[in-house]
Amino acid sequence: MVFMDFRSRHVNAKHVEGPPVTEQDLTLITAARLRARLRREDGALERLADFAGVDEDQLRAIVNGQRAPSIDVLWKIANALDVPFGSLIAPTRRSGAAVIRKSDANVLISSGGAFRSRALTVFGETPRVEIYELTIAPGHHEQSQAHAPGTSENILVVQGELEIVAGREPPHRLGPGDAIHFDADVPHAYRALGAEAVIAHLVLAYGVRD
Repeated sequence: MVFMDFRSRHVNAKHVEGPPVTEQDLTLITAARLRARLRREDGALERLADFAGVDEDQLRAIVNGQRAPSIDVLWKIANALDVPFGSLIAPTRRSGAAVIRKSDANVLISSGGAFRSRALTVFGETPRVEIYELTIAPGHHEQSQAHAPGTSENILVVQGELEIVAGREPPHRLGPGDAIHFDADVPHAYRALGAEAVIAHLVLAYGVRD
């Protein structure tokens, strides 16, 4: 594949310790990590844009720290580079315990704020799992592209009524306390049913990498 040279490359970009807590933090961290991956290859940005299916000018603005990436665009880039989603936005962290305060939420937003994903784990370069708190506005439908082969999702609904569609399977309707596991390497979607916002916990598990 075109981007084989970028995969599993260690990133030495320097960032302020602690989770990104603002859109500006996220923008700058993502830009630094992408520049670290692309800077050694002539024409790398253009090839990544084509391989990921992302507009070249949009990707250039993200790499230059001029634009905050959406969840969907981050997934496209991560899949094209064959790296974990969280590795693109992981700040440098100290060793030892890391407390993630609700007030210091690392929140990714899409669909004008109707779909919010708050990280409940500290991102790293090669995580086995990532955990998120999802908040989905009433009636909102969020479409997600297929993740890397072997990726799965486990979702526990805390509040509201959630509909999950994975691949060609029929819709699964979940209420508070219900959980679901599904293969996420196919297109899938989340829909908040009813008049109440959905809150759910998502465990994203990556397949074994060579």
